[in-house]
Amino acid sequence: MIAVERWGLIEYVAAWERQRRYVQEIQRGERCSTLVLCEHPAVITIGRAGSAANVLCTDEELSRRGIQLVETDRGGDVTLHNPGQLVGYPIFDLTAFRQDLHWFVRQIERCIIGAIARWGIHGEQVEGLTGVWVEQQRKICAIGIRCSRWVTSHGFALNVVNDLSQFECIVPCGIRDRDVTSMERELGTKIALDDVAHAVAEEFIAAFS
Repeated sequence: MIAVERWGLIEYVAAWERQRRYVQEIQRGERCSTLVLCEHPAVITIGRAGSAANVLCTDEELSRRGIQLVETDRGGDVTLHNPGQLVGYPIFDLTAFRQDLHWFVRQIERCIIGAIARWGIHGEQVEGLTGVWVEQQRKICAIGIRCSRWVTSHGFALNVVNDLSQFECIVPCGIRDRDVTSMERELGTKIALDDVAHAVAEEFIAAFS
């Protein structure tokens, strides 16, 4: 059984600190596995496998555009969060499910694929790449996790109705030959982030119950 929490629009570093507290509480058996859903103000994060070379804008340009830059302890390379993107942090005790990080990432991808399918968007897994893709070419959801004593943190970022122009400032996940997309771009219409959050939560509950 998992719990689901909505944190609303929260600064990235504040959410990161809160995640670390949840990880410790889960490791001590004081909290059950929890899926956190939230949004962040514009921020570029660089994962452990990341390179600052994949940040294409200068510090001055980032400041002008109101985009923070944070080096973080998740896996993966460079990504960007901004309002209208659904960020999910599955802070899960894998000893209660399956102690296999590869399996866990694939499960996250399947949950996102199931959620966006409700709007008629066909998401796919691409062999050798992490995340969820449309037509094998456009990334709609990025994934980067951390695991400490089989408790996971960090997670996924699903582009729903966010400003994709800010991705010009990075090479998303260090991949230069593919594009990024959003549910709004694929559908050609606005959709409610709350509805997408509800669908994602349902998919996770079904997958991890």
